[in-house]
Amino acid sequence: MTGWRDHLPGRSGWFWLALFAATWLLSRYSWDLYKAFDARWIVKFPSAYILPVEARISAFMRWLVEDAGFGLFSFRDVTRFISMLIEIPYDFMRDLLIDGFSTGLGNAAVQIAPPLSWIAIIVTLVAMGHYARNWKLAALVGGCFLYLAVFGQWDSAMVTLASVLIAVPIGSVGGLLLGILAYRSPLFERLLRPLLDLMQTVPVFAYLVPILFLFGFGPVAALVATIIYAMPPMVRVTIVALHGVPNETRDVGVMVGCTRRQMMWKVIVPSAAPTLMVGVNQVIMLTLNMVIIASMIGAGGLGFDVLSALRRLDIGGGIEAGLAIVVMAIALDRLSQAFASRNVATRAPDPNRNLFQRHPWVATVLLVAICTYLLSQVAPALQAYPEAATLSTGAFWSDFMGYINVHFFDVFETIKTALLSYLLLPVKRFFVGIPWPWGIMAMTLIGWRAGGLWLAALSGILTALIAMVGLWDKAMITVYLCGVSVLIASAIGIPMGIMAAQNDTANRVVGSFIDTLQTLPSFVYLIPVVMLFRVGDFSAMIAVVLYAMAPAVRYAAHGIRSVDPQLIEAGLVSGCTPRQVLWRIKLPMAIPELLLGLNQTIMLALSMLVITALVGTRDLGQEVYIALTKANSGQGIVAGLAVAFIAIVADRILSATASRMRRKMGLEQ
Repeated sequence: MTGWRDHLPGRSGWFWLALFAATWLLSRYSWDLYKAFDARWIVKFPSAYILPVEARISAFMRWLVEDAGFGLFSFRDVTRFISMLIEIPYDFMRDLLIDGFSTGLGNAAVQIAPPLSWIAIIVTLVAMGHYARNWKLAALVGGCFLYLAVFGQWDSAMVTLASVLIAVPIGSVGGLLLGILAYRSPLFERLLRPLLDLMQTVPVFAYLVPILFLFGFGPVAALVATIIYAMPPMVRVTIVALHGVPNETRDVGVMVGCTRRQMMWKVIVPSAAPTLMVGVNQVIMLTLNMVIIASMIGAGGLGFDVLSALRRLDIGGGIEAGLAIVVMAIALDRLSQAFASRNVATRAPDPNRNLFQRHPWVATVLLVAICTYLLSQVAPALQAYPEAATLSTGAFWSDFMGYINVHFFDVFETIKTALLSYLLLPVKRFFVGIPWPWGIMAMTLIGWRAGGLWLAALSGILTALIAMVGLWDKAMITVYLCGVSVLIASAIGIPMGIMAAQNDTANRVVGSFIDTLQTLPSFVYLIPVVMLFRVGDFSAMIAVVLYAMAPAVRYAAHGIRSVDPQLIEAGLVSGCTPRQVLWRIKLPMAIPELLLGLNQTIMLALSMLVITALVGTRDLGQEVYIALTKANSGQGIVAGLAVAFIAIVADRILSATASRMRRKMGLEQ
């Protein structure tokens, strides 16, 4: 028989309860303390002690662009050389896909060859789909790009595709080479990991500010930002893939006398190719996501169409361009996944077959390209899809959204008001009211409790730096929005993951839904949210929940499936009902995985919060966006680093907690 003492929290529970109670009291009465002791520093970091980091970074960037030199050449010469290296293949790709090849400048330019016809491009993609998997994938990819032509999005889509086709090879090859260096040198890997953490936690808008300052406005600057943003996952995947090559494979290379270079490029890298292709898939999706965002500094294409539609409040045009992005993302994602999982059958070429018989798809593509070029002289519609034959759904979407707003306005407004009144605003008052000295102390204590003295020092220092650059209030609004969004995303996502793990039908439905959410570029989430809920914190929260939900679902499903079947069998034998097995065995054992899913949900929420600055938030994302509009590199970098510090602290604390729980459960040493 249990007594009342058995239901009291343990030592750890008392710690968290006391910490929350102290934080709540100080948050609620911080202004009363300020008035009672006439100490403004309690609630506002003293302006006299704010570090002048922003001004110094701006001054350094100006010096770098205007005065820095390396003897024979200046830093500006370096950026111009990099721009040239990127601009030449980019211009070629644009000429090939959309502009055509010409000679001369300006009005004197004369076209010497047209671009590939829309039919040739679609046939090329169909060929790639069939080569990678089967006719089903070929039909999907071909249908997606045919949709772009029929619905009048072809030109913008080809501009975006040109950017993707340049950024993906550079990002993939650069990530592969850095991953190989990290694999060969443990010291280089240790030095690289913090840089990769920073690159993946600094918000995407923050990349744009210094690159805009260094490379100017235009597609080259957008491509540089895209490559930097998309490369880190390839580096990480390369390191994991190379370490995952079996020792037996390496032994075979040693036995046949491979040199170190031959071992890497003829044994290890080919053996790791399937995993490396997963990294290429990630590069493609991040590239497409960033190319859309980089339209703000001159990338053009579909991203610019979405951005201009949002600025004009053109509902139909925005949704049309957004759907085009979704269609292109689905096609490229499925195609890259197929190449990642493709089994390459190696067989000797048949000497009795000619080149066209050995490579029928290559021959077909070349034949279609030549025939459409020749026939387009008499039938221009074969070269460029006729504008008269395009369809538009803009009016339909405008009317549809208008119908929803008219007939369901009261419902949406009731939900919005209830969540604002009973969740968002109370949580906002709580976080905004936390005095910065106590905030630093609390994060230090949490770090110490989660991971010891090292994590306590890291948490305290990074939190203190946010206060010392004068961004405490903005950071607390960011934490509030992120916290509420992650709470709702987890409350929806974890039950979905549990349901998917225990039911095959639910797994297929939920899997398809999550695949779709992960395929959509982040920019796209803003369109329906703004149309239905207008601008503000609530709209930002909805967009973040949709974008960040996927990891909560996937990690919950993985955690439930990973529970040892013997434990489940023991529970059933002891008389547990299925509900008791879930609550008493599966969920407790899956807590480490749930924490890792929470970690990834927070990372995605923070990255999306910066983009939601476009819908009127007042957090660190707004600081980055304002810096972008003013080309203020110091402000953008400082605000971006503040977001990165929040992400790093959350990542380290949750990772340490998950690791400790795994050790407690005996899942790792």
